[in-house]
Parts: sequence; structure tokens; C-alpha cells
Amino acid sequence: MANDQKIENLLNLALEATKEEREKAPELMVGFHEEDDRWEIIVKYSGDILRLEDEEVRITVLSNGYAIVSLPEARIDRFTDQPEIAYVEKPKRLVFSVNQGRAASCINPLQTSRFDLFGQGVIVAVLDSGVDYAHPDFRKEDGSTRILELWDQGITGTPPEGYRVGTVFTREQINEALAAPTDRERYQLVPSRDPNGHGTAVLGIAAGNGRASGGQYRGVASQSDILVVKLGLPRPDAFPRTTELMQGIDYVIRKAREYGKPVAINLSFGTVYGGHDGTSLLETFLDEAANLWKTTILVGMGNEGAAAGHTSGVLVEQEAQEVQAGVAAGETSFNIQLWKSYGDELDIILYHPSGARIGPISESLGAHRYRLGDTEILIYYGKPSPYSVAQEIYFDFLPVGEFVDSGIWRLVLSPGKVVDGHFDMWLPSEGSLNVGTRFYRPVPDTTLTLPASAGRPISVGAYDSHLMAYAPFSGRGYTRDYGLVKPDLAAPGVDIITTAPGGGYRAMTGTSFAVPFATGAAALLMQWGIVDGNDPYLYGEKVKAYLRRGAKLLPGFREYPNPQVGYGEDVIIRLH
Repeated sequence: MANDQKIENLLNLALEATKEEREKAPELMVGFHEEDDRWEIIVKYSGDILRLEDEEVRITVLSNGYAIVSLPEARIDRFTDQPEIAYVEKPKRLVFSVNQGRAASCINPLQTSRFDLFGQGVIVAVLDSGVDYAHPDFRKEDGSTRILELWDQGITGTPPEGYRVGTVFTREQINEALAAPTDRERYQLVPSRDPNGHGTAVLGIAAGNGRASGGQYRGVASQSDILVVKLGLPRPDAFPRTTELMQGIDYVIRKAREYGKPVAINLSFGTVYGGHDGTSLLETFLDEAANLWKTTILVGMGNEGAAAGHTSGVLVEQEAQEVQAGVAAGETSFNIQLWKSYGDELDIILYHPSGARIGPISESLGAHRYRLGDTEILIYYGKPSPYSVAQEIYFDFLPVGEFVDSGIWRLVLSPGKVVDGHFDMWLPSEGSLNVGTRFYRPVPDTTLTLPASAGRPISVGAYDSHLMAYAPFSGRGYTRDYGLVKPDLAAPGVDIITTAPGGGYRAMTGTSFAVPFATGAAALLMQWGIVDGNDPYLYGEKVKAYLRRGAKLLPGFREYPNPQVGYGEDVIIRLH
């Protein structure tokens, strides 16, 4: 099973790791169900994959040759050997990344009698932490819901046709719940809630109608229809996974086609893990999904811009380079991804904060185990995938006791043959690390999270519309191979007043809340083009082109596009 070339590096490492190592390394456990020794995996396939389904192997078929498969660990080797299976990845954990903001985005002039663009006839789909469906801003004047369907992936019951998890609630069921005389009866009928309010806030910016504020805090596409997917199954860390996101995207595109309406899809989650070059199965799935139906997908750049979690450099033959990572006290584990050209060859020496070392570690494919002090280090040398020429070297630092050793860890890279020379390193997301765990010479560029590095989706960074300045936390581009300009544009993302569970409002900050401005803007463009008959092909890449062309330049930048704000601030271009 080990080092199967049809399987991504991280899954290969997880399959080689012991039970104790997995339990100490959160990233290795994502996708593994310990109680029944099963994995959930992402599969790229061709042919009839359902031929491989049986009592133990459960398959959910997605569009364009992708599938989500649940199977026992003991069956993975035999399953991946089948000719239908092209490549397999494990899930990754996703993390979160309107009045004044709407004005800054120049939405107001489009919502006059001349254009009357409020998203009518367009669906805004938000895949997030759920929604307070009883909030007045998501209801019509008569009190009925604007939500067409709500798929809560965490409630066991009646999933949408073709899927295996969760429960879907229809507009009729939501209206019945809204008519219930008490909250208790309401949530007995439709028990879906948004416990942290992230999804409710995102939807309010993209499509809230401002009824609870007399219109003061109206969102962008305030008369659009709404689809909601509450991502994630009940689990201790509460974060959704890429497998659930992919199923949600597949679902909303299928539903939009059934309703016969264009759809703007908002994604305000992301993950640090990956090559940041658009080649993971999640990213290629998004690229292909963006070509289905009349679809526009918008993704946040993440909040890693000022986290000191990325560094990079250029290798020169026979010249050693040192990378220092400070590890704060009390860190239960952490990892470092090193991505480079497969054509470059190098040895690595790893120094413990005490000065003890291992190495030179020469390239040898597969997993290697070492111990320095009270820290165990798993090192995995991978090979390129069928979709990328890059090589990953993955370091997992695990505690022998309760915590890994704190202090300055040093990686010395000693190149031999150099063809390309560029390398990048990433730590986990800032939110999963203790304060002080960071690279000592960070590089803020290429701090975007996946799937913002996918090619076709519109990637959105954040700026402060009060100060008219780039928000330093916003993830930066470009992609790792410098092949894609990311972000495409920036939108307001600091102190945005938006909907909160319970019927009120609160201020939110982050790229999570910049994306829905662009999502709402995309919905208005699609209304003008498709619904109003001015341009029946105004979706996907064409929406991206319109938004890029209409982006306004922010003070402080001389060159556009740039890694901070792309082509500029989110402004819809003049329609004529």
C-alpha cells in the first residue's frame, strides 16, 4: 500500500503512520473514521466507477469524473488498483477565513430605476456554517422564506437525491416552520441552525434584504433567490472538509439547472495545505464545475497574509540555505510543507533548538521517522502527481510527550543539481497554531488559501473601505508557479455590518466577508446579462472579465494587477 503513485503524498503518509502518530497529527486524521476504521477519499476516475460499489464501498458520484468514496482502510489498496481509478486524495480541513461596504463597491447606482438590479431571477448560493433561516433579511415582505432549499449535511435524515449525508429542507418545509407559533415548534420542524453565525453573516452581505434594519443594512443581491448548504458532519473539531464542500458545489449547480436560473456560488472557507498552483483535485474539480450550467464561483483568499506562515527562496547549486521556524511553547504538533520542482535535487539537515541534528537526509521516496529531543519527526518525500510537476517534502512534528519542543528549528537545504531553483514552505493555518509559531523570515506573497488558487473561480481579497487601504491579513497571490494572477480583485472586508443569528446585526472582519460583496455583484451582472436579456453568456469567465475591467485602483499601488488586490477594488463596470 505504501507509496502508491495513484495516491497523493499526504494520504500515503497517513496510511503508513501508526495509530499513535495519527492521533498526534490532526492533518493525518482528516478523513479517517477511527470508530469503524474507514476512510473518506476524493477520487478522479473514468469509466463506470459504480461497478466498484458493494456493501463496504460506498460511492457518491459527482460531475466530470469526480467521486467521494467511503471504504475500509483495508480495501484502499485493492480499490486504487482498479483501472477506473486515476488518482486519489484525502480530505483537508477547511477554516473560515453592509451599508458602508455596499457604497464602497459602487452597488448603489445600479439599484436605481435605471438598472433595477437586485439579483432578481438569479440564485445566490452560500456554502458555509449554515444560516438563521428565520432572520427577517432572508424573508419576503409576507414573511415567507427566500430560501429555495437548505441542505444541512450534519442532520441525519433525507439527503438530496444522489447524495448520502444530511437532510434537505424545501421552501415549503421552511415556510411551515416559520409559521409555527413558538421557536421550539419551529426548530422541531426544521432543526437546522447556524451555531457560530459565520454563514448567516456571509449570506447577509451577499443577499440580505435589510428588513430587520428598515433597509439600512441591505446586502447586495437583496431580491435574489437563495440556496444554502450547511457544510460538515458533527465531529469534535467542528470544521468542514473538502469532500463536503465538493458535494455542496455539485448539489447547488444541479439545483440551479433544475430551477433554470443562473447561480453565483460563495465560498468563504479555505485550507493552507497544497501546492498553491491549482493542481489538487479540489481545485481541478472547481475549474470544471465552473464550466457547468450558468455558474460563477467566487472564493476568498484567506486570512494568512500577515501570519508569517509562508517563506520561499531560490536554490543555487552548492550553496546551502537555512530556513528558521520559531515554535511557541505548548504546541501539540505542527507541520511544514516544502514544495519545489522535481528536477531540483537537494539534501536536508534538520536542527533541533538544542543544536542536535539529523541529516543530511537524502531523497528517498516514502516515509522516514526520526527523533530529536522529545519530538518525533515524520518526513515524507513525494513524487509529482499526474497533474503537477512539483515535488512535496512533508515534515510532521509530533510530541513524544504532551508538546513538541519549543524554540528555533532550522532546516538547511543543500542543493546539488538545480534546474528551476524556486521553493516554497508553508506552516499550518495561523488559527491552528499558538501565537509565536512562525517563520523568522516570512514571505507574505503566495499566502492565499486553497481553493483560491484554482484558475476559473474568481478569487477575492480584502481591503479596508474606511481607510481605502489593503487589509494586511488578506492572503496574497500569486500562485506558487506564478502562472495565475490571484486575487482577481479585492472587496470591503473590515468592520462590515451584517446579519447575525437572532435577527440582528454585528460587525465582521476577514476575507470571508469580502467574498460575498463580489458574489452579490456577480449576481447583479448575471441578472443584467442573462435575466434581463442584455447578454445571455454573462457568467463564469465573462463575469470575471467584467469585474476585473471595472475594478477601481486603490491608493498606494503603482502596478496592476498585483498580489495584494489583483486588478483593484470591487466595482461593477458601467453597463450599456
